[in-house]
Amino acid sequence: MAESTIWWVLAGAVIAVELLTGTFYLLMLSMGMVAGAVAAHLGATAATQLMVAAAVGGGFVVAWRWYKKTQPRALPAGANHDAILDVGETVAVEAWTPDGTSSVKYRGANWSVSLVAGATPTPGPHRIVEVVGSRLVVEKL
Repeated sequence: MAESTIWWVLAGAVIAVELLTGTFYLLMLSMGMVAGAVAAHLGATAATQLMVAAAVGGGFVVAWRWYKKTQPRALPAGANHDAILDVGETVAVEAWTPDGTSSVKYRGANWSVSLVAGATPTPGPHRIVEVVGSRLVVEKL
């Protein structure tokens, strides 16, 4: 069996394992194996093929890791507007109880409301920043 065929089979096997596990880093390593196959097609020695595969696969892993570290952290699901469409909407709070909670009418139902940590309970319009179960967490506008 040709050396390039071995590289292609290994790359396919790693991609199959990635599909079963969902580990994106395995795709990066398979790119290194594809580079090893290309090096084999170009007539490189086995040692050169290994170095090319390691450099390309490792380079992709390092580059992806660096990219992920530069991206902002995802919001929790309850505070993510893409998951909860209520986040960012406005509610009118008429009065607060001594424990820092209230009840508001929102979307035709009564909701329990609490303030974000460190906020002062004052009546008026508030913006929803998070939904925790059936409780709205709000901040003053």
